[in-house]
Amino acid sequence: MRRSLRDVPDPELPDGVRIRTYAGSGDDAELLRVNNAAFAWHPEQGGWTQTQLDERRAEPWFDPAGLFLAFGQDNATLLGFHWTKVHPDEPGLGEVYVVGVDPAAHGRGLGALLTSVGVAWLARRLADAAQPVVMLYVESDNTAAVRTYQRLGFAVHSVDTAYAADR
Repeated sequence: MRRSLRDVPDPELPDGVRIRTYAGSGDDAELLRVNNAAFAWHPEQGGWTQTQLDERRAEPWFDPAGLFLAFGQDNATLLGFHWTKVHPDEPGLGEVYVVGVDPAAHGRGLGALLTSVGVAWLARRLADAAQPVVMLYVESDNTAAVRTYQRLGFAVHSVDTAYAADR
């Protein structure tokens, strides 16, 4: 799915939610906890260890200013996150790399909020590009996520099909 990064509004934060950017390895335990809870069903994104997180952070595109963390009132419990990516080899292309929300925090609009925060940041970061765009990959059977992205202005750009052998 894709959408233009022109005319992106700044999101309004609801009461009781604080968003900040990734502050380093002190955030890792909560980030891994939420990622693995949110993607327990996913063969690639679920079950991450510190090693997988370290590998992603070592990528040349990693920017801690583009990894957004949402916390509740206690400022200790991570509710969700949005990890963005700027494609250095494709000027003007940003990505919703991963959005994960703790299942215990579902139903509060955090996925849409976090996506909006990251998309607004990408819009500012890529504002000088001729045609700034943000893309994402989503499982087509994840209807809640697909609907959220559609409400945020994303449209299907291409479809990939994956097949697996019966075990």
